[in-house]
This record gives sequence, C-alpha cells and structure tokens, in this order.
Amino acid sequence: MSNDPVLNTLFLPLAEGAIDWPANGPALFLRARTGDVLDDISRDRLVYEQSFKPAHDALMRAGFHMHEGHASAELTLVLPPRQREEGRALLARAIQETAKGGIVMAAVSNNEGAKTIEGDLKALTGNISSQSKNKCRVFWATVDDRADTALLAEWLKLDAPRKIVEGRFTSRPGLFAWDHIDAGSKLLADHLPRTFKGKVADLGAGFGYLSDEVLTQNPGITHLDAIEAEGRAVEMAKLNLATHGDRATVHWLDATKALSDTYDAIVSNPPFHVSDRADRHDVGKAFITSAANALTSGGQLWIVANRHLPYEETLEASFKHVTVAAQNNFYKVFKAVGPKVTR
Repeated sequence: MSNDPVLNTLFLPLAEGAIDWPANGPALFLRARTGDVLDDISRDRLVYEQSFKPAHDALMRAGFHMHEGHASAELTLVLPPRQREEGRALLARAIQETAKGGIVMAAVSNNEGAKTIEGDLKALTGNISSQSKNKCRVFWATVDDRADTALLAEWLKLDAPRKIVEGRFTSRPGLFAWDHIDAGSKLLADHLPRTFKGKVADLGAGFGYLSDEVLTQNPGITHLDAIEAEGRAVEMAKLNLATHGDRATVHWLDATKALSDTYDAIVSNPPFHVSDRADRHDVGKAFITSAANALTSGGQLWIVANRHLPYEETLEASFKHVTVAAQNNFYKVFKAVGPKVTR
C-alpha cells in the first residue's frame, strides 16, 4: 500500500492518544480507503462505508467489514469529498450516525480546502479541535446540544437527487459533470454510429447520459451494460435508464478489471481523475485493455479523451485499426476496431 498523507493525518489523534477508540462497538469510517496506517489496526475496530468500487474492494480484501447501519457510532471518521454540497451532506450524515457525546473526526489536505471544511464541521456542531501535519489538517467535534439542528437538516438534503438538463436526467452533487452534459461525452455521442447491433457496454457510465444516447439512437442494440464504479452514480443511472426497460442493466463494477461478458461494441469516456487532482492515465489505459479483452473479433471501441492524454500507444497495442473519428481543441474521439486478443 502506498503512503497516504490525508489518511495518516486522520488517524494521528488516535495514534497519539488525543482521541480514544470507542469502548463500545467499532468506529464508523465514511468514504473509507486503505493505506499503510490501517495495517496495524484491529479489524473489529472499524466498519466502513465506501461507494467507490475499487476502494470498497480493497477494504474487503484487507479484512474490514461494511457498515450495516445498526447502532450509532461513538466515533465517526470521515474523508470528505471535494464537491462542497456533497461534502457538507456527508458531514451532516456523520453527525446523524454518531451517538450523542460521540466524536466526528475528519481530515483534508491543505490544498483541498482543509480550513473551509473544518469551518463547516464547526458550524454544524458548535465546537471544534484540530491538528496539522503532512500538509493536512485533522479536526474533530463532539456531538452534543451545541449542534445546529436546523443547519444539520438543511445540509442533509444537499445530496438529494435532482433533475438536470431540463428534466431529462436525475443526478446528484459530486458525480462527474453532475449538473450538465460533459463536453467530451457530447462530442463522442454526436459522432457515434447509428448502426450498433447486439450487445454493447458503456464503461464508466456515470449517471447514464452516454448509455441513454446509444440506446436511443441504435434500435438494433439488444442489450446494453452500463458499468460504473461509483455507487452513487449507479443509483442515478438506474433511474435514468429505466425507460429502456430490459434493454439496459446497470452494474456496480470496476471497469479496469476484466469484464465477464463479451460485446459487439463498447463506448467510454474514462475518468482520468480519481481521488485527487493529478491525471491518472492508468485508468483510461486499463479501460482500453478491458475493452479489447471483452470485444468480439470484429468489435469496436469508441472512446473520448482529453487531447493531452497518452492513449494512442495503448490503443495501437490493443487493436488492429485505430483512427481519430473526431476532435476539437480539447478532446479526441478514437475508433478502434478488431482487438488483438487471442481468446
């Protein structure tokens, strides 16, 4: 496991004795992820909640258990997301999940708005303590009668699904391009064939825009698998693709891993940011490899990417024919046909 400054900072008050582990039951860890700091922590001390499939799978492999939503926790740990509405809703939920007299503790890197999010927790609870290390801040508050119950109720609603694009889709804060149609996805959708037939997959389907376009424009498709790693997006995609009935199925899966089915065509707008702001070329490259291994011998991959992302080499290594089907100043749409795979 790699070093994780935010995760290390989150557990600092526990390691130094400023905060005690709960005497009754495990701590709850919202938006949890694994890291070296968890290696020596007893698996019965934490239960986790994580909607991102790769992080969820890593926690399971490490021997931790999912939160089953039973008793309130005496200690709730949080790794808040960047998006403000989603982050505020998660802090409010952490308070709601914590027993009276218990503690909510969160950590954020300084360059991701640590002081601002610390201020949000203080606004909800009426009290705050904090510590700084590793260019991060860890801050905690006691859940008691000082809490602003009106603000808590208001912020709990911030993650609620809502209609976007003049009511065409349902989405929620924190998802990729959550309140509009992403320009890259739109460019891809505008240049896709209207002749797809058979079984199709959408890798990294988000809230379902691209899947909806493909199904609407291609009556010859018998079935589409919308594959998405973020569980919060999966919930939205199921709502948005419900009008297509049994022609569409939404799966909570990590598309960087081998796919279990075979497809006549695959479309994708892969993510290239995961848990930080750094480009992640490896995610898109893994999508390409997964697609090549899941396509029929003459199958097609249609993929859009920011112009600066180095996907051409992986595409050329994985497919017999690769062309640029469309491009503008920001994006390229690639058409790749005939995977170089021996089945």
